[in-house]
Amino acid sequence: MAMNKKVADAVEALSGVHDGMTFMLGGFGLCGIPENSIAELVRLGIKDVTCISNNAGVDDFGLGLLLQNRQIKKMISSYVGENDEFERQMLSGELEVDLIPQGSLAERCRAGGAGIPAFFTPAGYGTEIAEGKETRVFNGKPHILESALTAEFAFVKAWKGDTAGNLIYKHTARNFNPMMAMAGKITVAEVEELVPLGELDPNMIHTPGIFVQRIFQGVNYEKRIEQRTVKARA
Repeated sequence: MAMNKKVADAVEALSGVHDGMTFMLGGFGLCGIPENSIAELVRLGIKDVTCISNNAGVDDFGLGLLLQNRQIKKMISSYVGENDEFERQMLSGELEVDLIPQGSLAERCRAGGAGIPAFFTPAGYGTEIAEGKETRVFNGKPHILESALTAEFAFVKAWKGDTAGNLIYKHTARNFNPMMAMAGKITVAEVEELVPLGELDPNMIHTPGIFVQRIFQGVNYEKRIEQRTVKARA
């Protein structure tokens, strides 16, 4: 019999988080971010956390809310150009920052979920990224050794899920959510629609429930766009 992993809400889902932890947060830009989980982290007011995320949100949304509250000690990201507060904290030395090539970040998360401790990649060779890292040559090209990433909690957001934790993502939300779901010791999934076990087409599932420990149906999704570009009327 499949385990029922449904919890009531973000409050119950985030039971056990505390200061100093490392979190993974899925999403790409503001697409597919775990909005309810982030709001609960803000409410809890936990401090000195390390966040692994493709981006840092914007000043007043996404991870930008945690930055405003000075809750984040270190960011491990690949793109942070939309957040003025992030820039201010980084330049002032208030925030530790590890900037990683986007493909390397994705593979480090995937490797963590797959149990692969490290891998070689040519990305970043000859730059500050490579400082202090082992280098080897493969097929005549130098590569640097990158370690896998894992987290005590991974917070992901899916379009639809079932009570056993099986998840289906929509469009761009498939970018970082699936690999981060694999790499968390405790993975919390929030979904727009939570259905009973058996209602999802097995061929459509992107994250099997074995990687998810807690799931809940989220509320009040804003789904904001970072930079809205529209065509002027003729």
